[in-house]
Amino acid sequence: MIKIALAQINSIVGGLKENTDKIISFITTSKEKGVDLLVFPELSLVGYPPEDLLLKKHFIAKNKHFLKSITASCTDIAVLVGYVDKIKDKIYNSCAFISNKQIHDTYHKIILPNYSVFDEKRYFTPGDSIRIYEFNGYKFAISICADIWENRMLELLKDKGLDFILNMSASPFYLDKVTVREKILSNTAKVTKSFVFYCNLVGGQDEIVFDGTSKIFSSKGELVARAKRFEEDLLMFDFSKKKKYLIKNNKVIKEEEAFLALRLGLFDYVEKNKFKKVIVGVSGGIDSAVVVALAAITLGKENVCALIMPSVYNSKATVSDAKTMCVNLGIEYHIVGIDNILHTYSKDLVKYFNKIENDKTEENLQARIRGNILMAFSNKFGYLVLNTGNKSEVSCGYCTLYGDMVGGFGVLKDVPKLLVYKISHYINKYMGKKVIPASLIGRPPSAELKYNQKDSDSLPPYDVLDQILKLYVEEDQSIDYIVKSGFKKSIVKKVIKLVDSNEYKRRQAPIGIKITPKAFGKDRRMPITNKFSQ
Repeated sequence: MIKIALAQINSIVGGLKENTDKIISFITTSKEKGVDLLVFPELSLVGYPPEDLLLKKHFIAKNKHFLKSITASCTDIAVLVGYVDKIKDKIYNSCAFISNKQIHDTYHKIILPNYSVFDEKRYFTPGDSIRIYEFNGYKFAISICADIWENRMLELLKDKGLDFILNMSASPFYLDKVTVREKILSNTAKVTKSFVFYCNLVGGQDEIVFDGTSKIFSSKGELVARAKRFEEDLLMFDFSKKKKYLIKNNKVIKEEEAFLALRLGLFDYVEKNKFKKVIVGVSGGIDSAVVVALAAITLGKENVCALIMPSVYNSKATVSDAKTMCVNLGIEYHIVGIDNILHTYSKDLVKYFNKIENDKTEENLQARIRGNILMAFSNKFGYLVLNTGNKSEVSCGYCTLYGDMVGGFGVLKDVPKLLVYKISHYINKYMGKKVIPASLIGRPPSAELKYNQKDSDSLPPYDVLDQILKLYVEEDQSIDYIVKSGFKKSIVKKVIKLVDSNEYKRRQAPIGIKITPKAFGKDRRMPITNKFSQ
């Protein structure tokens, strides 16, 4: 029998010392627990993705220097650590196989992904060979993330008489990714007729969230063990060729997964970038309610400040709900009315605008005044402004540049509107009380920039809009395909026109947490000047 452990850690990109200290700490703990073989995630020493840090020669050199400290700590245990190797002028996404204070071997990742958020071919040279190792009487192979996602690699690994495959990974999260991964890992185990030990990174890195959820599959493709989701963990497993293992599984709830991903992404962005407090514009609408609740839950109520910025167009009900939200959460809040400022703008512009009827210009002025106030508090007190725009609105440009688009971090940027509502119900369940009032959840959404305004004045109903956006934005489907899927052609054309004509806005939006298969940003890189007819 051999005790194998998967060290599911939260690395900091570029934090070589911090990551090294954490890796050594996990090695020490593992030795105390009698672990024989310890596996860390992909590029665990440098963090993932290191992006253009990899173009700095001194960064590569320092990463190899810190690897020496890790190597010196590896007594009475074998360890796999992800790092960046360099041979002549080529760099590799690598695994160091360490034992007895020596690097026994180095494996270079073979399959370099170059889609979605991945850009590995920009930096790395692919490895050219797999290696089979023997340790304590067991035969195994090492792989890094995408190496087991392609059939040509499985062909190289099958019929080798392997007892197990160790896969170190930095696999970003999106909703339903768990199901996708489990199919891949199960298939790998069945094709190679070996156990698969999958060790995944955990933590938030800018837009990306890594969920951890490291796993172990039997040679029959059965899930036999799973690490924690969205937090660090050390998953230990006594492996034997003869022992039979029970299958472990649990049900995944979409809104719970989204909540956990957003919480981790928000926490790590604030923590790793050394912000102390955040500020949120709370309107009495569903989006700001979910963002401010997430912030209070994630960062602690003492680290959240809310601004309620009513105008003459805001109803008493929405202002009341905004106050109630803040009181329910126990957070600091201030009411800063914008009518006087709006009046000053209007008075100074009247000589230019007096012959033109009020339109979106005056509406956008309100949003921009609020954005300026939020940024003033940010500058004065050092708060991070959390943007509250959701994916449905951002997709259609239903937002104001330099207005409600301001902020340092977009919590809901990749969250469709209907999912925002589901998360609001989950938050109330999680808190054990209705911190988000039922009246707020039940009210038809409105920007409240003019009297009796509703989102439905400008957009299709969200139950229709979100489905069309999923097909067009996330699946890249054509108008004809979407219409054949059951949607009215005029509505589809309107939505697509809105999406395409507002690319310029999205380029100027704050970064935000990715939770769908295709988020705006690195996932979807459309030209702003674009005459392609859909």
